[in-house]
Amino acid sequence: MSFLRPQKMVKIGLIGLKDDREALLTTLHDLNVAQIETISKGALEHLDPERGSDLQRTVADLLIRYRGLKTALPSVPDGSRRSFADLEELLAVAKTVPIDDEVGSLKREEDRLLTDRKALTDEIDLLTKHPYYIDRLEYLHGGHIVSFFGEGKAEAFEEFRAELPGDTHLLIGSVGDRVTFLAAVPTAEADTVGRSAQTRQITLTTAPRLTGTRDEALPLLTGQRGQIEKRLAEIRSRLTELSRQWYPTVLLLEEALAIENRKLEVYTKFGAGRRTFALEGWVPVRDRARLESEVTRVTQGRIHLYEIPTTEEPPTLMDNPPGIRWFEFFIKFYSLPQATEWDPTWIFAIVFPIFFGFMLGDWGYGLVILLISVWMTQGFPGARYLPKWLKGIPRMIMGTWAMRSLAYALIPGCIAAIVAGIVFNSFFGAHILPIPYTDPVSPSGAAALLLIAGFIGLGMVSFGFFLGALKEYFHHHIRGAIGKLGGIAFAWGVAIIGLRTIRHQVPGIPAGGIAAWAAATPLDATLVALLVVGFAALVIGEGGMALLGLIEIVSHILSYTRLVGILLASVVLTVVAFHVEGLLAPLWFPGGLIAGIVVVVVIELFNIILGVFEPGIQGARLIFVENFSKYFSGNGKAFHAFGSRRQHTLPHRSEIPPTPPVPAA
Repeated sequence: MSFLRPQKMVKIGLIGLKDDREALLTTLHDLNVAQIETISKGALEHLDPERGSDLQRTVADLLIRYRGLKTALPSVPDGSRRSFADLEELLAVAKTVPIDDEVGSLKREEDRLLTDRKALTDEIDLLTKHPYYIDRLEYLHGGHIVSFFGEGKAEAFEEFRAELPGDTHLLIGSVGDRVTFLAAVPTAEADTVGRSAQTRQITLTTAPRLTGTRDEALPLLTGQRGQIEKRLAEIRSRLTELSRQWYPTVLLLEEALAIENRKLEVYTKFGAGRRTFALEGWVPVRDRARLESEVTRVTQGRIHLYEIPTTEEPPTLMDNPPGIRWFEFFIKFYSLPQATEWDPTWIFAIVFPIFFGFMLGDWGYGLVILLISVWMTQGFPGARYLPKWLKGIPRMIMGTWAMRSLAYALIPGCIAAIVAGIVFNSFFGAHILPIPYTDPVSPSGAAALLLIAGFIGLGMVSFGFFLGALKEYFHHHIRGAIGKLGGIAFAWGVAIIGLRTIRHQVPGIPAGGIAAWAAATPLDATLVALLVVGFAALVIGEGGMALLGLIEIVSHILSYTRLVGILLASVVLTVVAFHVEGLLAPLWFPGGLIAGIVVVVVIELFNIILGVFEPGIQGARLIFVENFSKYFSGNGKAFHAFGSRRQHTLPHRSEIPPTPPVPAA
């Protein structure tokens, strides 16, 4: 675990005997700490590139086969684990499972029956919804006509009806808010009629090709569907029976083959001699000693592991503690840090909740969003009772895992909002606590909050420049480090001079000149010196872009005043809601009171939605743009360790070294 830094990486090379290659790869896989790279050109001057083999294709084909079986068979819990002596035994066991043909035949029949059942269900529903047609169904189709059952809103139907061809036969069923109907149109006009219905959101369904009347067809269709249900039950029963017997074996073989396939795939990255092989890769420095110890033990010392000096950019492995790890989602969403720069997850994890709580500033809204966030972290219990349109909204915005990450990030922000709400004595915009409080809408309160926001901006910009200066120094860019330090000096100078000017605390230059002015006002002289020194340092670090840098510093500091702007927008919106309610309530009773309450509820719900998005988006933006831009480059390459977690298998028995004998007393 590291603080403000990705895990430090080292590139290693490894040379060993081909006889130990299987055991070595199994160890690397189970350690799951090394990212194996393609052997370098320098090494290939002494070695040949490894080639794929027929064995790799055999394993890949078997893996596809067992993944298909795993998907087709019903899941049966199994906690057993076993190992194989070697790859040869694994392949032999994989060829003894005899259920492929039967499972494939059953699944194909099941898919066909499910399609047939859906078609029958659609026909049954269609005939049930249109009982007004009592003639024979075969009359609905002919050489020159095609018939449609339709449904749509009454207004849309009248427009649709007016555009139907003159020789259309129309039979109307139910009439009300929605109209059901049967239309028989000339075959040549079918496409035109379909487009007309689509533009008016009228549903058209081609009449099924059935015989007999509706009352005769429905029992036959229902009986056919019943036969399909019976056969589907028989298929599922047989699949369950096969699963009880073979599913644990399928799980075992699928995992074992997946591991062997990964091992064979990385062979093509190796260099090979007549009896030796070589590989290269990246390993976290913290795991290097453990890796060397394990590969030495497994090969009984027949291995040489060494570090490779390189100027390549290492892959990035972010390694934050569990509570902070949830905020990695936001950093990766912005950009993955490079392995040799700062990992700003800690900064985001600390600052974002404070910004969110400050901008929300209401303990009523904070409690509501906190409860929703906790509900999201628990996997949305009871969500099945919500309307479909409401359940679909979160999935349209982001995936389930992303929603949980967002929820975990909002929880500390909601706690900060509750604290800020108590300071502002704001509960859904109302002052209900009998305590002294700061009113953000009052002139004095707004002025104080703007001053606080300005100093927050000054601190965040300065901290960003400080981290940027350290980054430039560590990368031996001394001029860049000077420029970043100059940004800090200029930021403090311009901020404090600006405040003193607003308060009319900066006196004019006396008759004695600048020297007398500096002696009389040493603070102002120091601030001006900061401006001059900061500008000079920016010129050294950024050259001709220094002037743009000055404008950026001022704009970034002032940008933090949006913390107060969003807070005031929410408060004012609530004040307006209660004011409108107060105007409506006396107009007529009880209608005015009810209308006022509805207005307040709608605005409060709107405020809750804004309370998630506006503080969230603006809080993240203030960190991404005004802080990260000083030190964060991003565009890192993710670290992908070779390995996976074993659930059903153990390493090959031949790859587990014997336990050394206990020495005699």
